[in-house]
Amino acid sequence: MGGGLGAAGTGTGDTMAENLALLLKEQVTRSILVVRNHRVMLDADLAKIYGATTKRLNEQVKRNRERFPPDFMFRLNAAEKAKVVANCDHLSKLKFSPVLPFAFTEHGAIMAASVLNSQLAIEVSVYVVRAFIQLREALATHKDLAQKLAELEKKYDARFRIVFEAIEELMAPADADDRKQIGFRNREFPGNTTP
Repeated sequence: MGGGLGAAGTGTGDTMAENLALLLKEQVTRSILVVRNHRVMLDADLAKIYGATTKRLNEQVKRNRERFPPDFMFRLNAAEKAKVVANCDHLSKLKFSPVLPFAFTEHGAIMAASVLNSQLAIEVSVYVVRAFIQLREALATHKDLAQKLAELEKKYDARFRIVFEAIEELMAPADADDRKQIGFRNREFPGNTTP
């Protein structure tokens, strides 16, 4: 593989390659967004990670359009673009671009690496796939936990209903009529609380 990311070596070279791989993985993970219920990476982020310009990436995509069906890539609409720019600081330069960005799914990101046909893009695509897989596994874990929590709530709801009702009673403000008056009352003057 030569001097690429996957090059094996000894000593500090391994540590440097591991650190670079970790940084790249974090950058890829931060670049994955959810648009239209799909986990995607925008063309600007993907191009940066693959070591190409956004213009070059989009040119290659247009030349190989048959490799990018709608489940691999789609163009954001103006509202989606505005939302992404508002929520992601690193995409602020897209705010003034007249062009709507492309969004690449996991499969589209891999296909983009193949149409760019550079050694760096091919090597980095492995990290892109791993980031998508890691995100998918994390979401599956959260779904499992949410399901288990819902089951526990159903199971223990009847048992804790009494506790919840007692807490609600304690939290409710007391009626003014039910409260006892504080202080000393003078029997000679019924409304007077002072001796």
